[in-house]
Order: sequence, then C-alpha cells, then structure tokens
Amino acid sequence: MKSIYIYGASGHGLVVADIARSNGYDDIIFVDDGKNSYPSFENIKKSNHIPISFGIGDNNTRKKLFEKVKKYDFKIVNLIHPSAILSPSVILEEGTVIMPNVVVNANSKIGKAVILNSASIIEHESVIENFVHISPNVTLAGNVKIKQCAHVGLGSCIIQRLTIGKNSIVGAGSVVVKNIKDNIKAYGNPCREVEEL
Repeated sequence: MKSIYIYGASGHGLVVADIARSNGYDDIIFVDDGKNSYPSFENIKKSNHIPISFGIGDNNTRKKLFEKVKKYDFKIVNLIHPSAILSPSVILEEGTVIMPNVVVNANSKIGKAVILNSASIIEHESVIENFVHISPNVTLAGNVKIKQCAHVGLGSCIIQRLTIGKNSIVGAGSVVVKNIKDNIKAYGNPCREVEEL
C-alpha cells in the first residue's frame, strides 16, 4: 500500500485525492481539524513517514497549514494529474497540486503549495509565487507574475508581462490588461481595481 495524507476533506480535497490515486497512492487518509470523523493533525503529527498534500482551496489557510506541517518534518509532495503538460524547464517547488489538462510552458516557476486548477494555462517564463490559487480555465500569457497568496478567478485572462499583487483577488471572467496592486480585489473586462482587502 502506498499511503498519503490529504490535509483538508472538503470538495477540493476530494479532487486532490483523485489526483493522488492517479499518482499511484492507493491509501488516501484525509486529515481535517473540523468537527468530523477524520483524524486531526494532532492525531497524525508523529506519523511523518507518510507524505502529505493539501486539499485546502483558501490560500491563507493553506499557507498556515503548510507552515505547521513543515515544523513536523513531513514530506510535502507535489501531485500532478497525468493529463497535465509541463515543460521540462519548469521549476516546481513542494506541495503544489496540478489538476487535469493544465499546461505549464517553458521556464515558468511555480512556488510552494500552489493550486493550478483544471485546464489552466501558464505560458512561458511566468512566475507563480507561494500559496497562489489559479482557478479553472485561467490563461496567463508569457512573463506574467502572480505574487504570494493571490487568487485568479475562474476563466480569467491576463496579458503578457503583468503582475498581480500579493493577496489580491481577480474576479471570475476578468480580462487583465494592466498590473494589479497588492491587497486589491479587481474584476471586469477590462479588469478594474474595485476595493482594498
């Protein structure tokens, strides 16, 4: 049996578990700190011989859990769906989940505990910093930078050489044609900064 912990038993966690199975893990152990029947992290924190991944969609929660898990020396693994296409030149840090039909092109850099959700496209030389969530069907053109803990919403497009600021949220269906500052909610076509977070 090849075992893995999935930290987070939500719907997102179920999708991550499917990807784990496609990577050869046949013993999926959900871990959740909520009031439910799953073991909490407290229950498993001494069992760091089993690798772990994250089933948490919220960036800031995933960041906190990542930092907690690191203190206990767990091996935090990447899970990549077999249908995803990654250039051999991609740099991929630990804890990232790459879902079905994702494309990541040449010389892109993907940080820690990133979510590249279904059918997203990351074009050449883009940089996705730690704890970012790229939603389904998002397209990033070349040389785009998404800073730490930002979230790019469903079906959004970002033109080349732009930066999305730290902790910012780009709403679903947006067409981003200029930089977005840190800690901003922005949406629309063209995408406009709407409020500070």
